[in-house]
Amino acid sequence: MAFITQVESLRMNRYIPLTGLDSNVPALLIDAQAPIHVLHDAAVYRIRTVTEALESLVCDEGMSEDVYLIDSWVKPLATQLRDGCDLLDVVNRKLNSES
Repeated sequence: MAFITQVESLRMNRYIPLTGLDSNVPALLIDAQAPIHVLHDAAVYRIRTVTEALESLVCDEGMSEDVYLIDSWVKPLATQLRDGCDLLDVVNRKLNSES
């Protein structure tokens, strides 16, 4: 029984749940043992995607007046941004542990 607890503890430390906006049960996880460049690339991709989408919303005058359309963009963009921040938290932890 103690072995199972240790295995579960290792899994919990290795797999970090993304901050969920829709559920208390984590369904998407970050592998904390993934290579740092993979984690960084995933974070950068998500943050750049959000940045580009927000820039397109700001630049498109017709779209910026449509409150419903803007509202429908907020949740997916916030999710991508949160995922990117969660990934960067893991990258930061890995970099600090290597120092």
